[in-house]
Order: sequence, then structure tokens, then C-alpha cells
Amino acid sequence: MDMAIEAPDWRTLDQEARDRAFNNSAAVADSAEVLRGWAERSAALRAQCCLTLDLPYGPGPRNRIDFLKAGENAPTLVFIHGGYWQMRAKEDFTFCAAGPLAHGINVALMGYTLAPDATIDDISQEIRAGLRHLTRELPALGGDVDRVFLSGWSAGGHLAVMNLDHPLIKGGLAISGVFDLEPMRHIYINAKLGLDEAAVARNSPTLLPGRGEVPLILVAGSGELPLMRKQTADFAAHRAAQGLPLHY
Repeated sequence: MDMAIEAPDWRTLDQEARDRAFNNSAAVADSAEVLRGWAERSAALRAQCCLTLDLPYGPGPRNRIDFLKAGENAPTLVFIHGGYWQMRAKEDFTFCAAGPLAHGINVALMGYTLAPDATIDDISQEIRAGLRHLTRELPALGGDVDRVFLSGWSAGGHLAVMNLDHPLIKGGLAISGVFDLEPMRHIYINAKLGLDEAAVARNSPTLLPGRGEVPLILVAGSGELPLMRKQTADFAAHRAAQGLPLHY
């Protein structure tokens, strides 16, 4: 399993180059059009799907879950949206449910409070609370509580991995996740995140022992920025070194 990614050392870059090296949105020329397409596809799926919207799991206005039902007693894939912990919403990613639904898998889209109104520690705890609530409600919603899987994209991939040790999670999928938060402390996004050295140490899966021994799939796009791809490659190597189940 080749995990090596050729990428510059972010510490050697000046601030402008460092910010650019971790800004996937700016690197995609038509990113605004892509986001509009996601919104349109998400709205279309919500209009035709059997779903329960905004199931509350906590006191915050974003502490809500959209549950899209594929069938009775079906497995459930929980999806946590990305946006560097400070952008986007679960509604932007409803389109991601189309594939799992077509294969008979329920999808639960989980929202969370965004920075700066919440720290990454806070957000991770919100996800854990959401998982507790969802698994309690699954039988009534039509899901099989013994077949729950956790996934996320970008910041959502990070949050999924941080909560992979939930006792009812049977496996995980992290798409283009952020697993070492030290670079994030030194780029533009930290204006809202407020990360310090201690918060990085607490919240970086690449620096922590493995969370949960369930199978984990790690993926990143071949066209993504090298330092973003390296986040996944380095975490894959870290997990493999611990002998934990991994597909990368």
C-alpha cells in the first residue's frame, strides 16, 4: 500500500502560499457553479424522497438530523458535511444520499454548530450527542440499530473519525478528511476556529491512538491539492501502523 504523497513542507511556505495550499475551493476554478449544482440536486432529492427533516438532537438551531429512508429495518449511513467546521450545512449535501438510497441504505445527514459559535471540541461532542440520539430513534425511524455506519467529507471526515469509537458504529468512511490540525492553526481558517496547540493535540486523529477498531475506508481525490491529499495519506499510514482495519 503506497501512502507517499509528494507535497511541500507547509512550514516552509509564506503565509499567502500556505493559505493557498489548503484552499480547495479556490483551487477549483468553477467551484461556485459546482456548489450551485449540489444545491439543485439536493433540493430535487428532498422533493422526491421519503424523509424526516430537522430531527432535533440538541438545543442549538443546527443540532438537527435529516433522515432519508430507503426501507424498513435497513442499514443506515450517517453523513457529516464539510466546510472547514465553519461553512456549509447538511441541506447542501442531500444529493450525497442518492447512491446509498439506491442500494437500500438509509441516510442520516447530521448538522452541527459552526465556528466561531462552537469550537472543534464542541462540534465533536455535538456529533457524539447526535449519534446517541439517532441510535435511540432508529427503530422508530425504520433503521436497523445493529447496522450503522459513519461517514463525512472534509471537516466531516475528521468529525467521523473522531467519533468512530461510538459503540454502535460498525464502520466508517472519511472522504478527503482533515486529520492533522496543526497546519490549520497557521492558515486563514483559524481566525474562526481559534485553535491553539492543546486543541490541535486533542483533535488530530493523526496524533492520537486509533479511535475504534471498526473498518475504516479513507479516500481522497487524485486532483486535490497535494497537502490535502497528504492529510489522508499520513493518517492512513498512522492507522496502518497501529494494525487497525483500513482500506485506502
